Amino acid sequence: MAGRPVKTEGVVLRSMRFGEADRILHLYTPGRGRVGAIAKGVRRSGSRFGGRLEPFSHVGLVLHEGRSDLLTVTGADAIRPHARLRTDGAALDAAARACDAVSRLFETTEPHPEVFHLLIKELALLDDGVGGVSFATHANQLAFRLKLLLAAGLAPHLSACASCGEREHLSGFSGAAGGVVCSACEAAAFPLGEEAHGFMVAAIGKPLADAPQASDRALRQAERAIGETVEHHAGTRLRPALSG
Repeated sequence: MAGRPVKTEGVVLRSMRFGEADRILHLYTPGRGRVGAIAKGVRRSGSRFGGRLEPFSHVGLVLHEGRSDLLTVTGADAIRPHARLRTDGAALDAAARACDAVSRLFETTEPHPEVFHLLIKELALLDDGVGGVSFATHANQLAFRLKLLLAAGLAPHLSACASCGEREHLSGFSGAAGGVVCSACEAAAFPLGEEAHGFMVAAIGKPLADAPQASDRALRQAERAIGETVEHHAGTRLRPALSG
């Protein structure tokens, strides 16, 4: 209802300058999906928002619904600012890619609370890893993306051939078919090795903090499988994941 304050948690996916002192924010929320909001005067020194609306911050928000499609931020409290990851180039880059993937795959206001909780878990891992065991790895990024596909209902078929149902001789991956394919159905597929296949199965099933390791070759194959699935079934492209 117009004029009614909305209280919600959110993650700042992206922040863009607007006018002399404002910023347009892309936010991801548990109950409203991705929303746009304007933070008025946030770039002025002494702004009441301080630095609480920086990208990748997990915040408690009060939003005002007016006549515009954009909500207006009227209150913001830091829940977890993820300050450490801003001091580490790899963690910062991984956070940006994770938020970009959420923004591209879940661009509507349809609520997906599981996506919100997955995102805050990923950002917390990246923040915790600074100065210790880093989670800003290629394997972690791909595990995160596979879990996003699961939340979107686009998880690739990995237990049997996506074309004929055969459970043996799974040697390729077809984005159009939506998963692994057997040697008899691989005409339009690319080769997917056993290690890459095993990585994808384990990455979907394990917690993010326990993302399996794999060789560079296997990770490249898994990334291609994720990318082709997204292009064929979500109609978008993801930025390349980390290479190290």
